[in-house]
Amino acid sequence: MSIRWPRILTPTQLSLIIRNQKNPLTALQIFKEVKDKYPNYCHNGPVYAAMVGILANSGRILEMKEVIDQMREDSCECKDSVFVTAIKTYAQAGRLDEAVTLFSTIPQFNCVNWTESFNTLLHIMVKNSKFEAAYRLFLDNSYGWEVKSRIHSLNLLMSALCQQNRSDLALHIFLEMNYQGCYPSRDSYRILMEGLCVDGRLNEAIHLLYSMFWRISQKGSGEDVAIYRILLDALCDNGQVDVALDILNKILRKGLKVHKRYHCSLDLCECQDIEATKEKINDALIRGGVPNLKSYTAMAADLYQEGKVDQANKVLHETRGRGFRPSLLTYEAKLAALSQEGRVAEAVNVIEVEMVEANCVPTVRLYNILLKGLCNAGNSVLAVQYLKKMAKQVGCVADQETYDVLVNGLCRDGRFVEASRLLDEMLIRSYRPGVDIYSMVMRGLCFMGRQYEVVMWLEEMISQGMLPQLSVWNSLVSSFCCKMTDINLYSERLKQLTNDS
Repeated sequence: MSIRWPRILTPTQLSLIIRNQKNPLTALQIFKEVKDKYPNYCHNGPVYAAMVGILANSGRILEMKEVIDQMREDSCECKDSVFVTAIKTYAQAGRLDEAVTLFSTIPQFNCVNWTESFNTLLHIMVKNSKFEAAYRLFLDNSYGWEVKSRIHSLNLLMSALCQQNRSDLALHIFLEMNYQGCYPSRDSYRILMEGLCVDGRLNEAIHLLYSMFWRISQKGSGEDVAIYRILLDALCDNGQVDVALDILNKILRKGLKVHKRYHCSLDLCECQDIEATKEKINDALIRGGVPNLKSYTAMAADLYQEGKVDQANKVLHETRGRGFRPSLLTYEAKLAALSQEGRVAEAVNVIEVEMVEANCVPTVRLYNILLKGLCNAGNSVLAVQYLKKMAKQVGCVADQETYDVLVNGLCRDGRFVEASRLLDEMLIRSYRPGVDIYSMVMRGLCFMGRQYEVVMWLEEMISQGMLPQLSVWNSLVSSFCCKMTDINLYSERLKQLTNDS
């Protein structure tokens, strides 16, 4: 690809040039040689971020490390996002030790805020059950001025402890937040409330609720209903229905700040089991409060996430009945729940009918959730048709995830020719498929005997600096060998027929 070099090069122009290169190694070569063309030119933070991002996305870890070392030597001002990209790349490649080493060297760079990279590394450690390492990382790095906020990291530690059924230790962290100069967020209360209820520490959970009343619920936020539900359900599961009803009245009065005339007394005589009782209490919680879109959204999203689609649908109906337009978050949760249960027809109806009636426009994220559900249900042909609908909708452009989902779905359904065409469209739109996507398509084309197309895709991969997987070479060689065997059989049969005649 010929490059039209400007008379005076700026870092912004170089970022654009290297991003337009198909091959990451070509981009790296341009990045390295540009100083020879322009002696007065100096790289800045955004150029380094662009180069690191390109190499990270293509899995070129050694080259990425070289660029990061050069950035340290240049001592140019850089943002925390560069280290986040590198840390995630190391973790995905199974090189967590190198990610830790990189984070420990950040003081050597011209970076003044490490909050995002600190939280990213801590999250990765917790996800990989490296709890002691995460604890040491927090102790060593959470008190410096470079980490601007500790609330997210403390929430991560509490979540990790609750997953290990150690909500008692999580409660100690929560109580220490004041001394850490932190103010508990809504997520802090939610994490701890769920952990205490799962461990059966209901007395502590009730006291946590009371502290919530005078801290984050002072103005009566509707989003808090999701946290209230956790405690009410746990009390019902433990057989403490009377306590749950008493707590419900306090929630309406002190948590949601509902006027006394809206308080309701529940008749639970008709409830035959605990689930019916919980549903009745949930209805009272949502209907007894002041009508609020945030409370409806929080309640519906939680119920959909728990797989209680019918109950969530009632909340959605109540939302419309009160004159509110359901939020996109609610529809996303509903599509995800229906797709997970294999109710694809209902998921399609959400976008085709429900959202149209509600004057709500689907987003790319919503379409992607639907496409995943369709492809998982083996209906990739219908999923591809939605690609055309997205193209007709203003402001709804299919992204990398959209194409990845569709190509995967077509390959699983054995439609490798359509997947190959979609892969071509993906490249035209400047999206870069991963090695796994290429390999999946090429193995299928080999199986169908379309070796010429496989060779074309091999050339495309190599032009992008990618190395095909071994399974692709094996499939290609096998398909050629099978073809040669068929030719030999046909030749022998022709000779036999000729001799007979």
